[in-house]
Amino acid sequence: MLTLVPTPIGNLEDITLRALRVLQEADLIGAEDTRHASVLLKHHAINKPLISLHEHNEAQRSEEVVKRLAAGENIALLTDAGTPGISDPGFRVVRACIERGLEFTVLPGPTSILPALVGSGLPLHEFYFGGFLPVKSGRRKNILEAAVNRGETSIFFESPHRIAKSLAVLAELDPDRQVCVARELSKKFEEYWRGTAAELSSRAEKQPPRGEICLLVAGSEA
Repeated sequence: MLTLVPTPIGNLEDITLRALRVLQEADLIGAEDTRHASVLLKHHAINKPLISLHEHNEAQRSEEVVKRLAAGENIALLTDAGTPGISDPGFRVVRACIERGLEFTVLPGPTSILPALVGSGLPLHEFYFGGFLPVKSGRRKNILEAAVNRGETSIFFESPHRIAKSLAVLAELDPDRQVCVARELSKKFEEYWRGTAAELSSRAEKQPPRGEICLLVAGSEA
């Protein structure tokens, strides 16, 4: 059977006992980056065969994985951080299993989305997740404008190289809108920036935040 295993987003202790058992019992582990996965496995004294499964080879690897699953192997799939399939490889493997009637299960576990939402202090009874913001400025502006007009809180992944530009766009669209930058969640330098779009845009211009970033935008009904 295939098991999708969420992995820590920074702190190696953030992994469940069930996830460790699945990794220990797996015949094969598919990893987004085998070097990155090896660090986690070594930390927990797990030694299993690894194959790479990332965005550039997922279509090809999916066929290999389903053949091995059909032969009775237990395969664990993990990405560099968080839950497979959430802005990471995993979707094609899941679709291939569904199409062939093969069993799979998804473990609960680490994600940056929910900690960022709770820690932001913004309304979270309803929210919209938009994945990574686009690289192209025009499309990114359109998506951020939709977030400003949306009733519920929006959350996006953003690169540290572009976060200042995204905050500048939000400051232009609605300088008083409440926003939050949640960075390096679960890691040593975890930090939340909370304030208006204008305030955080000015702050980011002077000292752009580094690391893994979640950008949250309060909805129009907040």
